[in-house]
Parts: sequence; structure tokens; C-alpha cells
Amino acid sequence: TGMGVHSNAPVTIDLHPAPADTGIVFRRTDIKGQRNTSIAANWGNVSMTELCTVIGDPAKVSVATIEHLLASFAGLELDNVLIDINGPEVPIMDGSSVAFVEAIDEVGLRHLSAPRRYLRILKTVRIESGRGFSELRPATGGFRLEVEIDFKQPIIGRQSKMLQLTPQTFRREIARARTFGFLRDVEHLWKAGFALGSSLDNTVALDDERVLNPEGLRY
Repeated sequence: TGMGVHSNAPVTIDLHPAPADTGIVFRRTDIKGQRNTSIAANWGNVSMTELCTVIGDPAKVSVATIEHLLASFAGLELDNVLIDINGPEVPIMDGSSVAFVEAIDEVGLRHLSAPRRYLRILKTVRIESGRGFSELRPATGGFRLEVEIDFKQPIIGRQSKMLQLTPQTFRREIARARTFGFLRDVEHLWKAGFALGSSLDNTVALDDERVLNPEGLRY
């Protein structure tokens, strides 16, 4: 239970076990009188990616800011789960995935008897957008990440991270990483209807030269 970082609305999610091949499915429990309020979390249902990831139709049934929750699923290798949610946005918690990881670890995961299916990358696939790009390359095994960011602001600058993603490395090195934003953008975001629930409790706030959060950075 928490608040939506963009909507500033209270919301509760409940994670339920699901049979093999269910995938990740959200169910909006707050919408009455509509036959289907379920949305599968797959790429074909993505409707917006500006400042958060939204799946479904925002004019009908949708769920926003799913990225930290889905990161916890990917990091812990959780394939099948039904998520009941009583609002249009996943709670931001502290701006990271750690609250979801801890809740899942508390109850544990069940291993199903069905074989897991994978997509195997046979040749390099690259997508570019402006100065940024994503590239998938064949690997002999596992999932290796090579990530780099390059910001003009000196407080961030250019940083890189290489990691073999496993549940252990996700818990240790990624789960606690937090959302960040620049103080100069706040008023513009508020006018556009974004970041209405943002605070120093759930966002790392930056100006051009310093971190404004009293506790500083986790990583």
C-alpha cells in the first residue's frame, strides 16, 4: 500500500499465485460494471512510456508506473502472477523495487513443473532513439547487462554498469536503486499532471550541483 508518484492517489496491490503460462496480469478491482478489467503486462499493451510505463487504454482500463514492480519480477525470475490493484497507478513506495522484493521474499516463490520458454538472440538487434540506443547480442548463457548513461549535468555525468543478472545480484545491486529527477523540472511536470506525489521520500532530487535528499545516494 502506498501513493502513486504521478497521481498522488492512495493505492493497494495484492500479488496472487498464478498457474504456468499465465504471465504477469493486472486486474483493476476498483472498476465496476465492466466485464474485463484485466491487462496482461506485455509489450503489445504498452500505451505510453513518457516518464512512466502505462499498459492498457488510459481512456478505459489502464495501469501506470509498472516498471519498478515488473523489475522486481524480472530480477527474481517470477514468471506468473496475478496483481489486484485498486487504482490506476502502482504505488511508488520509496522510489525503488526493494519493497516489492522484500514482500515476495517474505512469502517465497513456488517452482512450477512446466518448462520455462525463452527467446534466444541469434544475431545482434539494435534500436536507436536520438543519442540513445539499445542492443541485444547473442550470449552463451544467462542475461548480461551493459548499461551506460551520459548526462550533461556534472552531478550525474557519464556512468556505466556491467552485471550478470541473477536474483542474487538484483537483490544486492539493483533493487534499492531509486528514481531521480531535477528540481528545475518539477513545476513543469506538475502543470502537465505528472509527479504530483513526488517527494524526497520517494525520489532522489537533484539540482545541477548537489543531491537534495538529506540521506544522499544509496549507490
